[in-house]
Amino acid sequence: MQQLQSQRDWLQRSFDQCSDVGEISSLAPEQFDSFEALCSRYARTVDFLVRKVFRALDELEFEAQGTLIDVVNRAHKRGFFDKIDDIKRVRDIRNEIAHEYLDDMLLSLFSDVLESTLVVLEILDRTMLYAKERNLIP
Repeated sequence: MQQLQSQRDWLQRSFDQCSDVGEISSLAPEQFDSFEALCSRYARTVDFLVRKVFRALDELEFEAQGTLIDVVNRAHKRGFFDKIDDIKRVRDIRNEIAHEYLDDMLLSLFSDVLESTLVVLEILDRTMLYAKERNLIP
């Protein structure tokens, strides 16, 4: 959970740097660097959350390891996000980030990444609160 908190802090920092950017068609190089950092942190955080943390919570609660869909469904039942579509959208954006190789294409994701980052931050907070309330972390 300490690593998850660290991921959250860095994601929040990148979000804060990018959230006040105006017109994306005219990003200064420093602003584009900040956006690239946000995208990278977003993708890593989503992977870490879904593939490591959600699975670790399943193990701690003696849930049978299953498919990624099973893991996500159990996370939904735990209340980490309100709708399955929320996490699907988060994962879709993560996948788009991972497969964009051209700067112009990455820029087309700007508003989606900003909007979805707020969802990811909420999921992170709910996940950490869940673990703390159940004494799964110190």
